[in-house]
Amino acid sequence: MKTNISSIFLPLLLLIGLGGCKKNDSFKEVQVTDVKTLYAPDDARNVVLQSGATSSLYFEWEKATAEDNGLVYYDVVFDKENGDFSNPLYIAPADNNGTSTGATITHKVLNRIGGLAGIPAAERGTLKWTVISSRGMTKVSSAQARKISITRLAGIEAPTALYLTGEGTEGGATLASALTVKGLAGGNEFEIYTKLLAGKKYVFVDSKTSVSRSFTLAADGKAFRENADGATVAKDGIYKVTLDFATSSANIQEVTKLDFFMCTPQKRETLAYQGKGVWRVNNIVPDFTTNWSDDRYFFWMTIGGAEQKLGSANKDNQPPSATTGTYFNISFYPTDRNQWDYSFKFPNRSVPRCSIVVDLNSANATYTHQIIY
Repeated sequence: MKTNISSIFLPLLLLIGLGGCKKNDSFKEVQVTDVKTLYAPDDARNVVLQSGATSSLYFEWEKATAEDNGLVYYDVVFDKENGDFSNPLYIAPADNNGTSTGATITHKVLNRIGGLAGIPAAERGTLKWTVISSRGMTKVSSAQARKISITRLAGIEAPTALYLTGEGTEGGATLASALTVKGLAGGNEFEIYTKLLAGKKYVFVDSKTSVSRSFTLAADGKAFRENADGATVAKDGIYKVTLDFATSSANIQEVTKLDFFMCTPQKRETLAYQGKGVWRVNNIVPDFTTNWSDDRYFFWMTIGGAEQKLGSANKDNQPPSATTGTYFNISFYPTDRNQWDYSFKFPNRSVPRCSIVVDLNSANATYTHQIIY
């Protein structure tokens, strides 16, 4: 009688497969011990933070163990002085991809943590820290905790990009609609011209997709801190907001008026705010009839209760050959009151009417304006 070999081996293969499934079902997480002793820095150590790129503080602790004698991973966890680490301010991995029993943490990171703890720039405050040992999903916090006293840097580390969001802003509270804040030369200063709504919060953030840092103006509008509390204004209005991270100072001024100004007849036309840093006036009639048909012009902005000139980068100009281009870029002259210098000229004097747009949108590389026929 012939034997069907497949009929013998198929049940055997099924048994092997089932046995393998049963083994996987019995898998369990590897348990680790907590860190018993924290070595450094000493408890209550005082650290005056330095701005140098290599300035750092070394954190060290006793080794924990895993029940399979395998690798253990570590994180240094920071909280406010009276925090319980249930919602830590910051988590820093150990050196060597988390496997070392020490962590080198830069002064700039410690300064950032101090800001998250609400310690003002250039002032002294206290942080609490401990170590979490882990393996896979198993995480164990040390029963030990220490404190360090830090004196923060005078400034705040500047982000690479800055955005404005919140229910009080033109973009609303949806993060993806946050407004770009213009970064100025040097990398420490940012500014934006925008509308803010009274009593509704606005906050500055470092990303439109995944926020890791937030910044809030103080109640007097002269400083800011690294937190997500949000600030408000007392009245609806158009504002220029400036943040200087080198000094952690801020400035918020209301823009109440923007006028187009023809130099010789001293004729003004007020532009209406359109949104997101853009003003416009339609269907105006330029006055070329006075004093040799002079067509020089610039703009007056009333900001913080005082007038400021917005004009050309050049003290004197010839009429442009086109209606767009760098000729129309705007420069600011806060103290210049001369009624002819740094003025523009019209690209076409034969057209009797025009519209004018001033674009101070912070998302653009430069501030500029247009004469539209």
